Order: sequence, then structure tokens, then C-alpha cells
Amino acid sequence: MSDTLTEVQAVEEPVVEETPAPAPEAEAPKPVETPKAEAPKAEKPKAGRPKSTAKKTRTVELTLTVTGTAEGEWQADLVHGTQRVVSGLVIPAIAVAKAAKELHEDIAEGIEGVLEAARDQHRTRMEELEAELARVKAQLAELSE
Repeated sequence: MSDTLTEVQAVEEPVVEETPAPAPEAEAPKPVETPKAEAPKAEKPKAGRPKSTAKKTRTVELTLTVTGTAEGEWQADLVHGTQRVVSGLVIPAIAVAKAAKELHEDIAEGIEGVLEAARDQHRTRMEELEAELARVKAQLAELSE
């Protein structure tokens, strides 16, 4: 408080020098009253004005849709509000699995189930192709003899 009074008195002293000596004693209480009068003015708008949280809680609406097929092909669509930002972006299955693990365990389990079904389907198809390749090699060997 004494620092504030010193600053106010420093501002008032040039005015005091121009007036006779008895005047500074009379004016000394005024600088003390001036800061008190200014302080309530500064406090009233702060106390009277409710703080708005609208800017702090502003949300952005983004909708990310990730679509997968039983074959393990994944695509993403991104919509900002009503505007489509990305459409049909091809995403590797491993990226989808990693992202799902980062988001939540329940999401990761759901995605892992779809990925496991795709793996099983690809293993079955690979076994079929290997069997077919073996038959074709045998037929080629018979023709070459």
C-alpha cells in the first residue's frame, strides 16, 4: 500500500509545488481517497459481468468414418460440419489397428475381431491358391516329360 501512495503523491507533488505550503497538507488525504475510489470502479465490472465460457468450450464437429471389408480393405471419410473433407481414402489395416488401440480398448477389440476374420479369409484363400499352384506345377511337369 505504501508504494501506491508514494506513486500517487509523486504525481500530486508538482501540483503541490505550485500551491502555497498549507495546501499540500489539505490535499494529502485526497490521493489516499482517489485510489480507493478507483479500485471499486475497477472491481464492479469484473464482479458484475458474468464470465462467458462459450469461447473456452467451443467445439469443432468432425466426423471420421472408417469402413472395413471382410477382405481387410479399409477406407476413411472425414466430414467437418456439413462439408466433406476426405472421401474414400484408402488406409492400411495396420494403421487402423494402431489407431484403434490408441483410442480405446473396446474399439481395439471390435477392430481386431474384424481384422482376424479378414486374416482367416486370406489364409483360406492362400491355401486354396497354393493347392491350385501345386496342381498346375504337376500338370506342367507331366507335359514337360
